[in-house]
Amino acid sequence: MDERNNDFDFDFTPIGQAIKKARKAKGMTREQLARIVGYNPRHLQAIENEGQYPSIELFFQLIMIFDISVDEYIHSDKTAVKSSVRRHLDTLLDRLNDKELSVIEATVNGLCKAKEPEE
Repeated sequence: MDERNNDFDFDFTPIGQAIKKARKAKGMTREQLARIVGYNPRHLQAIENEGQYPSIELFFQLIMIFDISVDEYIHSDKTAVKSSVRRHLDTLLDRLNDKELSVIEATVNGLCKAKEPEE
């Protein structure tokens, strides 16, 4: 008799929504993604919109294609070290050279200064 605790209640919908958001941000249609991963577009729609659980293989494909950090969803009671947005930004920053990064650094410094209270 199998006595493992299979009372697993996890809402996949937020991860599905993150996948959908990342797919759209890349300008990719669901049909294009379906061709890449080898699944039916309707199955991908169910994952994105209905919280359907994907197979572990498809799950890994999707989070790797879109560089999605799932820590914030799986460990929602804990603060994520880096959100999906932060990880995506890190990926984009890796494409820039030092001169381009100095522009980003100046922008971030300006934003941080603007948040400081005025004297």
